[in-house]
Amino acid sequence: MTPISYPPKPSPGDRIAVVSPSSGLPGILPLPHELGLERLREEFGLEPVEYPTTRKMGSTPRERADDLHAAFADPTVKAVMASIGGDDQITVLPLLDRELIRANPKPFFGFSDNTNLLAFLRATGIVGFHGAAVMTELGRPGALHPQTADSLRAALFTSGAYELRPAERWNDVNRDWADPATFDAEPQTRPGTGWTWENADRVVEGRSWGGCLEIVGWLLMADREIAHDLSEYDGDVLFLETSEELPSADEVFRTLRNMGERGLLQRFSALLMGRPKTWSFEHPNSPEEGARYAAGQREAVLRAMRTYAPDTTIVLDVDLGHTDPQLVIPYGGLVRVDGPARRITVTY
Repeated sequence: MTPISYPPKPSPGDRIAVVSPSSGLPGILPLPHELGLERLREEFGLEPVEYPTTRKMGSTPRERADDLHAAFADPTVKAVMASIGGDDQITVLPLLDRELIRANPKPFFGFSDNTNLLAFLRATGIVGFHGAAVMTELGRPGALHPQTADSLRAALFTSGAYELRPAERWNDVNRDWADPATFDAEPQTRPGTGWTWENADRVVEGRSWGGCLEIVGWLLMADREIAHDLSEYDGDVLFLETSEELPSADEVFRTLRNMGERGLLQRFSALLMGRPKTWSFEHPNSPEEGARYAAGQREAVLRAMRTYAPDTTIVLDVDLGHTDPQLVIPYGGLVRVDGPARRITVTY
């Protein structure tokens, strides 16, 4: 089993690296990026440090790997945060110096395509943090969602147990980041619907693994950062979520089915499935269309789990991933799922 440990935490006043291991989108959409940097300074007391590719579109995998190496190697930098995701971070993984990063462990925050780096860190023995990116959560129009801010603050600065709670109100509809008017008011939110529990007759605890389902599928296809001895994951807690590309219910089922055929899905003691994102600029679903999409995804997840892991504890619609608010999940950290009490507690 790979020993996994939590890296040292930053303190207010410390420097935090802001990197773009996937896409240099801050270079063409600066408004949410600048807002996110401002909040890192003013609301969290951290000093952002940018790198050559942070705002550079079209940077090479080598250039992005060099920025990651510089961020982890710098002893004055105490944490690392992604600006945003993208779709080709998997090409950066082979270029990373595992020993350099292992020798300089730091908390890394990101989600979506940053699932690649989070899986790399866990395989290296370092707990990462799935959630919080500069342009998305920290660049949220109007104000940070209070639940996001509380979870991120705890993950950044504290160690110990933190209970996740369902959102009372939530949102997954975005507005145009190129329009300054977007940032004048907070997004409109909808009433929360709580979490749905299956096989909730037990208490389980394990280290987390997973992330964005599409990226997990790519890692499996490329056979990168997946333990060859699947017993590595025995008893762990799987967490998954889907992106703004809105994969179909069939695609979600097939990815989970293939994980089951590989003998992976049934290793985990629990599955936390994030609230599906149901709206994008390419698919501007109405609330009714979005509800149908979400229902189809939930059924696809349950169908796969009933086939391959029928006894696994499942929690659906957890507020993680591409949703607002966004709760931070320690990647490789401890997660306790208490079915009888309907409680999820993570260790930051």
